[in-house]
Amino acid sequence: MQRIIVLSVAVAAAAAAGLFFATQYGGGGADDKFAQCRATTVGGADIGGPFELVDETGRTVTDGDVITGPTIVYFGYTFCPDICPTDNMRNAMAVDLLDDRGIEVKPVFISIDPERDTPERLVDFTDTFHERMLGLTGTPEQVSAASRAYKTFFQKEDTEDEFYLVDHTTMSYLVFPEEGFVEFYRRDVGPEAMADSVACFVNAAGS
Repeated sequence: MQRIIVLSVAVAAAAAAGLFFATQYGGGGADDKFAQCRATTVGGADIGGPFELVDETGRTVTDGDVITGPTIVYFGYTFCPDICPTDNMRNAMAVDLLDDRGIEVKPVFISIDPERDTPERLVDFTDTFHERMLGLTGTPEQVSAASRAYKTFFQKEDTEDEFYLVDHTTMSYLVFPEEGFVEFYRRDVGPEAMADSVACFVNAAGS
């Protein structure tokens, strides 16, 4: 059975213990316009940042090209047997629910398996879940840099088997072009709850 590391090494212990205090990271204070939306206390944390990756057409893109509005970012890989498909389906369902409310959110899938996940492979994967889902890959160095920016973890199995698995963070990150990272969603958050939360952040951002 695939082992899943739910949080990155950089943030796991603190997040699990509830030690990401808003006073430390600048979120949740009196001047936090998203305070009423937060289910976690990591808002304002140093998560996210610049990246340069390759999209499904083979074009090199930056975070500025990708994050042009409310964006849900997920790190995974297309050969993932169960976790990634389940998580991305949840994200796609939440996006559809938000569409029904007149809120457009872009789902983004960043592969942490550049050896196998070509742009062509990503097209097949992302189109399965949502027509607007954007797949990104890159060189191992580009992927590692994006992963570090989002404080995620991934590690390929130490095997020569072509069907190797990759341990990885399973969070979905809500990111805005101006505010950057504002919230993450664990796997146990359903699509309705996720849509409600994202809608709250979107409305607060526009207020």
